[in-house]
Amino acid sequence: MKKERKYYEAYDDRYKQVHQKSLKWFSAYPSKIVEDTISKYGITKDANIIEIGCGEGRDAIYLLKRGYKILATDISPVAIKHCKEWYPDFAQSFEVFDCLTQELTEKFDFIYAVAVLHMLVLDKDRKSFYEFVFKHLNENGIALICTMGDGKEEWHTNIEDAFKIQKRTHDETGEEIFVASTSCRTVCFDTLYNEIVDNNLELLESGITSIIPDFPTTMYVVAKKRNLSKRK
Repeated sequence: MKKERKYYEAYDDRYKQVHQKSLKWFSAYPSKIVEDTISKYGITKDANIIEIGCGEGRDAIYLLKRGYKILATDISPVAIKHCKEWYPDFAQSFEVFDCLTQELTEKFDFIYAVAVLHMLVLDKDRKSFYEFVFKHLNENGIALICTMGDGKEEWHTNIEDAFKIQKRTHDETGEEIFVASTSCRTVCFDTLYNEIVDNNLELLESGITSIIPDFPTTMYVVAKKRNLSKRK
């Protein structure tokens, strides 16, 4: 029996469709917010780091080439296959992994996820995401979560539309191509804050940033594990 695919797996189809044309879907420019957070919070090159949703590897490879130890994960086998082929010197750092349904035995000093949370439409899936972050952070570890949105508007796509073919313009080439539809949910800051607190995380900072050219307006939060032993 063929495994039923989850709506948030649609990017696997999109990557396949784009890579067959010898293109990449996203730019190669690393997300400055990742490097800035590493610098601000003193994440050293000895730290244990995991990226959730590495996609085509732009942020992971930027840091790997600078000596950081990273486990770069993505739910898409197509994306991970290509990362291993594009970056053979770091092939062992890339792994197919679904943080909503799987766990790891190790914990991390820094967990980051760029443009992943907004793909999770259902509350139960967003909760699973936060639970993974909480369970896999070291006691003094921090998490950086970047998600599409302006902090005010709330809307979401219909998950039934995931995988449907749509015409899109490839940003780098301007070529019109047909690719799979993917899911998206944006939330306001109040909703995002409540999600953080409700899932036993403590907010350290938040704001709006730009990840050019792919995500011009992006919300971000930096959080750590809440000390549950101090709760009354």
